[in-house]
Amino acid sequence: MVKKFRSKVSYGLLIVVFGAFLGPLIPQVMEEGLQGKTLWGILILVVLFGFVLHLFFMTEYTIDGSVLKIKSGFFSYKPIEITTIKKVRASNSILSSPAASLDRIAVSYGQFDQVLLSPIDKIEFVEHLQKINPNIENEL
Repeated sequence: MVKKFRSKVSYGLLIVVFGAFLGPLIPQVMEEGLQGKTLWGILILVVLFGFVLHLFFMTEYTIDGSVLKIKSGFFSYKPIEITTIKKVRASNSILSSPAASLDRIAVSYGQFDQVLLSPIDKIEFVEHLQKINPNIENEL
């Protein structure tokens, strides 16, 4: 059985990223207008922001048999054997992760490994994991 979960998307986080990308160009555009280097700079940043948008809206977590597969845009992460997951807890860490929201869960697996995820329905996601591995400690 394959079950897919989409990542929750935080629009506030997107605004911060958008501001970080385009904010520094605003004074330059106001001073020089849309010409020359400024226009090329904006074009490059818009393409990069489009890539970030793709990552945000194409992040998903797939439970395929006893394996958790994580994909963010074009990037696929190392699959996680659900039988190695030890604990799931709430997190709002700002560390880089395949999560498009700061409303996250920390999934601890293996000996010392952890990944931060942000499924839209965290409860259903963890319940599916626990069907495969009932030993997962749930701290949501």
